[in-house]
Amino acid sequence: MSENIVIIGAVAVGPKAGCRFKRLRQDANVTLIDQDEIISYGGCGIPYLISGDVSDESELRSTSFHMVRDAQFFKDDKGITALPATKVVRIDRKNKIVHALTKDGQEKELPYDKLVIGVGTKARELNIPGTSLNNIYNVGNMHDAMKIKQMVTSGQVEKAVVIGAGFIGLEMAEALADMWQIDTTVVEYCDQVMPGFVSKNLSFMAQRKMEAEGVTFYLNESVEAIEGKDSVEKVKTNKRTLDADIVIMAVGVAPNTELAKEAGLEIAPGGFIKVNEKMQTSDPDIYAGGDCVEIMNLMTGKPGYFPLGSMANRQGRVIGTNMAGGDSVFNGAVGSFVVKTFDMALAGAGLSVETAQKNGFDAVGIQVAQFDRAHFFPEKEIIFLELVVDQKTHKVLGIQGFGGVASGMFARINAVASILQYHPNVDAISNLELAYSPPFASAMDIINALGNAAENFLEGRYKPVAFDEFDECWQNREKDDCIFLDCRAYADARVFEEKYPDIWKSIPHNELHQRLDEVPKDKKLVLICNTGVRSYEAQINLKAKGFENTVSVGAGVASLKQCGIDFDTDK
Repeated sequence: MSENIVIIGAVAVGPKAGCRFKRLRQDANVTLIDQDEIISYGGCGIPYLISGDVSDESELRSTSFHMVRDAQFFKDDKGITALPATKVVRIDRKNKIVHALTKDGQEKELPYDKLVIGVGTKARELNIPGTSLNNIYNVGNMHDAMKIKQMVTSGQVEKAVVIGAGFIGLEMAEALADMWQIDTTVVEYCDQVMPGFVSKNLSFMAQRKMEAEGVTFYLNESVEAIEGKDSVEKVKTNKRTLDADIVIMAVGVAPNTELAKEAGLEIAPGGFIKVNEKMQTSDPDIYAGGDCVEIMNLMTGKPGYFPLGSMANRQGRVIGTNMAGGDSVFNGAVGSFVVKTFDMALAGAGLSVETAQKNGFDAVGIQVAQFDRAHFFPEKEIIFLELVVDQKTHKVLGIQGFGGVASGMFARINAVASILQYHPNVDAISNLELAYSPPFASAMDIINALGNAAENFLEGRYKPVAFDEFDECWQNREKDDCIFLDCRAYADARVFEEKYPDIWKSIPHNELHQRLDEVPKDKKLVLICNTGVRSYEAQINLKAKGFENTVSVGAGVASLKQCGIDFDTDK
């Protein structure tokens, strides 16, 4: 008798598991169930459908060869029975039967030999007045996406408020402000965008970029109420009231684990379904994957949560292989991500400094800036990378970056992400082998420079100053006993020396040895150049001559400007 495979959830992990299993075991019966009418779509593409980058919703549901993944497609192309608009009401583990109810009220009993749960998450809701008003969306499914797109394309939205500055919040803010020129405001409870994922340095770069494109941010604010008659009209925070025609809720998600709980499967403390490395639940005949499961964070060694479509698809393949008798494992993840901010991108893998410190590491972040290609190549741009390292063990804990979407920044993040699970030391980054040619990289790639900078810091040769510390120093420049020593060419530094003659000193790096008598020994020296290379060289040279009270602006003037510190003004 043919084996019966039943899969609950037909968006990402479910279809992947079913198709992989069917390729290995074509004699088996596979049934795919989902309570929604729309199945097997790329949910991560929803912001780009709304923005207009993706022109039609069918593109998110189509294969690369332009076939829409509906029930007929799964039947004809994959040999899988798909039951959309069918809600699973109970899992009978004892008799191995899934009880379901169709949209028209028909009861179904589906026997299984192996079962897969891939039911994803539901959007978290704020416990505040007004959340039941019309035109408030969570962007959790294609129906929300199509409603939002209909509103913006018909001109119904002039002002939008996005609550939350994580992945979805930033992507939706860009989608509304870019193509449709909607007055868009983001309200975030924490003191930075992408909290927990990147340092303040990099978060401010992304924030300033989006502000330059017309998005307004209010950080350290909590939303207290949403007001309106039938539809949303205003959003009230603890500090202000904002007009709004539409509200996007992007305050996180919670796993859909009710079915698993009722079936008696083991649930992790965070509310997610517990699985082993083979993606089996506490019942070995039931597998689970995607956003509803807890997997290992390979950087902390603790349970983690990674709600990404790429993760779900890889887990689905592991599940399909193992249901067919294979021995595939999914060890966990380091948490690689990238989010587009107009023509720039914010990316990372592993732990941020803040997250690493919360997990007990003695973590520090070292930042560098450098061209993504050879400096002599005509087409190039500066990218910014930050390496998170443990000061005690010199282990690399994470990497984050900011750069143009067409730059090589994302490739560098991926290069380090691929080795993070092996817990490399800093010297592995210094000596990481990367493909080189002037149109693509420098002979000493920025990744290698990043490892070198981290090594210099750990060995006490390099004392950087973060942008927020620099900003504090600059704002208190009249009170603090410090000198800003500009190591760039005089043509670049002249305007600042002329404007601030008492605190700004221009000594090009190549002249430093000959002009040491002009450098005060009784003041703190803040060393500056364009990207941090010359200021670091100056720091080394000055230390050899007895100047100990120095700090170097790690990624230079380039990073300060990206962070919005306009230190040539009187602001």
